[in-house]
Amino acid sequence: MIERIERVAVVGAGYMGTGIAQRLAAAGVAVTVTDATPEQAEQGRARALRDVARDVEAGLLPAGTTDAVEANLTPAATLEDAVRDADFIEEVVPEVLDIKRDVLARISAAATPDAIIGSNTSTIPVRRMADAVERPERFLVVHWSNPAHLVPGVELVVGEHTDRGVLDPVKALLARASWVGAVVGDAPGFVLNRLQYALVREALLLVSEGHATAEDVDIVLRTTLGFRMPFIPPIAMLDMAGLDVYDKCFGLLQAELGDRFSAPSVLTEAVADGRHGMKNGRGLFRDYPPETLDEIAAWRAKAYTGMSRLLAELGPMPGTQTETETEELPA
Repeated sequence: MIERIERVAVVGAGYMGTGIAQRLAAAGVAVTVTDATPEQAEQGRARALRDVARDVEAGLLPAGTTDAVEANLTPAATLEDAVRDADFIEEVVPEVLDIKRDVLARISAAATPDAIIGSNTSTIPVRRMADAVERPERFLVVHWSNPAHLVPGVELVVGEHTDRGVLDPVKALLARASWVGAVVGDAPGFVLNRLQYALVREALLLVSEGHATAEDVDIVLRTTLGFRMPFIPPIAMLDMAGLDVYDKCFGLLQAELGDRFSAPSVLTEAVADGRHGMKNGRGLFRDYPPETLDEIAAWRAKAYTGMSRLLAELGPMPGTQTETETEELPA
């Protein structure tokens, strides 16, 4: 099994594929990118260089990044040429199972026997693709989010046959480019999309049922849940707000909206065991010594204040400000 990844091949030179390739190349990794035709591979590399040059000019990337990408990112005329000497190959082709299986079969036939193979699918389970790969123990889903070169989190989805020995070299590769990998199981939607689609479903239901406008739903999410989540995500928030409070609120929502809002047993059992979160030092999955609570409160104040300043500096996304917000902008 590969212990350290030095050479990467990205199969798919669209926006996602070149985003992955350009950030790895900027970090000094040798990357080969390919697509259905040599022209598409060349175009993908050219787009990556343009995007990096633009971000360097805007001060978003350090000087010299364009040179690094130009030196480390190479187009390949064929898939076979791209993957032949790669330690890690990432498939980034359209989200169509038959296409992915065909491409994965070609990759595994042309790659070295111990090369690690990943798929960037956002929804297709590992188990539906693994048998297209020779030696499926080296196969997993490595799921970047769009835009891949800007979003720091990456899902590492392990299947039934995935050898967990592939995780350390993949995590180390991600870390070289300042990405963070989270290991998850082969559940439908993995973690990201199971959570994302549940949130989107409820947001659209609130609009369609007439409880709020789309604009106001987005305002609520942007200024409350989304505001806090980069710092204190949902499971940590349970401990901060109180497990007993969440348990009671689940009960009220279930009475009104049905069993889709029933409290998970892991929560009800914890509350029955006297775990109420930070208020009594006993959280859902960890405990909190009393001396850490003041530190947490101070850290939260610093985080939220910093977020408020950033949002005020950036303003709303262009083209989305309301009439009220437009009126408040300086002349």
